[in-house]
Amino acid sequence: MKTKLLGRTGISVSQLCFGTMSFGGDADEATSAAMYKNVRDAGINFFDTADEYSKGKSEEILGRLIKGHRDELVIASKCNSQQGPDVNARGTSRRHVVRAVEASLKRLGTDRLDILFLHRYDALTPIEESMRALEDVVSAGKVIYPAVSNWSAWQTQRGLDIQERSNWARLQVIQPMYSLVKRQAEVEILPMAEANGIGVIPYSPAAAGLLSGKYLGQATGRLKTNKMYEARYSDAWMFDAAEEYVAFCKERGLHPVSTAIAWVGAHPAVTAPIIGARNTDQLKDSLDSIRIDMTQSLRAEIADLSRTPPPATDRLEEQKAARA
Repeated sequence: MKTKLLGRTGISVSQLCFGTMSFGGDADEATSAAMYKNVRDAGINFFDTADEYSKGKSEEILGRLIKGHRDELVIASKCNSQQGPDVNARGTSRRHVVRAVEASLKRLGTDRLDILFLHRYDALTPIEESMRALEDVVSAGKVIYPAVSNWSAWQTQRGLDIQERSNWARLQVIQPMYSLVKRQAEVEILPMAEANGIGVIPYSPAAAGLLSGKYLGQATGRLKTNKMYEARYSDAWMFDAAEEYVAFCKERGLHPVSTAIAWVGAHPAVTAPIIGARNTDQLKDSLDSIRIDMTQSLRAEIADLSRTPPPATDRLEEQKAARA
């Protein structure tokens, strides 16, 4: 397992980040522990969780697993989601962020989060308030690096500008969705991150399993039973692209999941794709992504199997002419 620098932080993280969304949900504690051992043995030192995963159980299980070697790890968590009946137990206000961080630290059994993501953009809270919330928890020593997840490029840049003007700790990591069938991040989010020296850890690199091929032609399965994924991957062209992609991998003797993750990881702005699994068998294919030789030409061939999003100016014809 190789390591890469995380943005401008000066710290090194494994080229894959392990996401623990399944801990306490699809994976019971024993299965979670087995997966944790496998990823640690593979050389992963970077873990991503959130307060909303399995209603806090993910953080609790991860907290028990990291005991005795916490300082060897880079731990990221997130806040924003509704955390109880109180109307204010949500969002990215200073009030909620401070309380959410304290609760996450208790569940994880640690004195600090290496990274705190604001999980989603909170339209009810001004960005200035959210950036001040991050500054508060950093100044208190509860968080080391501020971060945002699922924010647009302009929202992230606005946050950075506020921080730099106020001499506050700057955003160091972002977490966008990115895969062969979800490439919007290429338009502005990834270029913005590169320009600012921000680390990028994308989620869903295998498109919730769509790129594995196992859901193609099926009327049931995760993409049908999970309403969020059903809505996210509902366009017919995505299934057409996935089918073509799986056939491409089969022709070349490549595993589609391993290759999908390697494809995401090979983007120059990406630090570490987030991998996840429900069991150790499923995990193996994700870990094998580091064995894929993702050359520039192979990456370009794979990219041609899906739709290229138009640039921010919407002048795709100029982009095509430049490549011709």
